[in-house]
Amino acid sequence: MTLSALLFDKDGTLFDFSRTWNGWSMTMLTDLAEGNSDRLAALADAISYDLEQRAFRPDSIAIAGTNGEIAARLSPHVPGRAPAELATYLTRTAAEAELAQAVPLAPFLEGLRAEGYRLGVMTNDGEHSARRHLTRSGVLELFDMVIGADSGYGAKPDPDPLLAFCKTASVPPSQTAMVGDSLHDLIAGRAAGMQTIGVLTGMASAADLAPHADVVLPDIGHIPAWLAG
Repeated sequence: MTLSALLFDKDGTLFDFSRTWNGWSMTMLTDLAEGNSDRLAALADAISYDLEQRAFRPDSIAIAGTNGEIAARLSPHVPGRAPAELATYLTRTAAEAELAQAVPLAPFLEGLRAEGYRLGVMTNDGEHSARRHLTRSGVLELFDMVIGADSGYGAKPDPDPLLAFCKTASVPPSQTAMVGDSLHDLIAGRAAGMQTIGVLTGMASAADLAPHADVVLPDIGHIPAWLAG
């Protein structure tokens, strides 16, 4: 089936996960710990962050979870701050994280638009952070729709937000590909009746993604050649 649209995850897909989030997360955890080393260790353990390596472990909820889910894990270790307050803190501070584009995004996305593809973003991050990241990268206007976990359509692996994109973009799911670096992305894509493209700029391996993907590529920059093939 010929594709008419591409729906991208954000973190680990448009932006390299480790290069974008490992350092920011160390700063975030240190801030929440307020100088308490035991609290810092507990916070890191709650979201499976390796303090020595300053990197997330592959099983971390932060890789594909929503800000609400991450905040719920952190909240028991941050006295006096409710999960909802922490989720807002994560959304606000993450919006200004130093971004590492997986490939130069503007020419990549402009090339896809020139070929007639409808483009969207569906992230389990908040919509505010997503729009801020895309604006800072100079590519927000290249997308037909940007959906976050708090946009009212649900979160991956639920297929509903993916189907909302198809409805807005007026493309059938069968002509849409979900592009992502995590099982949440690919499972949601399959459940929505889409083709699925896995990329290796997140924490999952090719072996992890392959059972749920039509193709696994090193990064999104390889998509045009795959589409042409």
